[in-house]
Amino acid sequence: MNPLNPKKLLLTKWTAVKPLARQKHYLVSRVIEPELPMDPVVSVEIEAVFSKATQVIAWRELQDDNIWRQGWV
Repeated sequence: MNPLNPKKLLLTKWTAVKPLARQKHYLVSRVIEPELPMDPVVSVEIEAVFSKATQVIAWRELQDDNIWRQGWV
């Protein structure tokens, strides 16, 4: 997979390899900024396209090809 920049993840599309709660397609709805500006971004909020349910995950999980695929496949 191409290297990801956490600050450029906003509104990117992802497909769960194994659907989570019967949801397969997700959108990064928010990049959660750290309290101190010098600290790195740790997590993002993803939103299920169909149900609009949200959850917070570590952005590095998106780099794991066994869990996520970039784009809507």
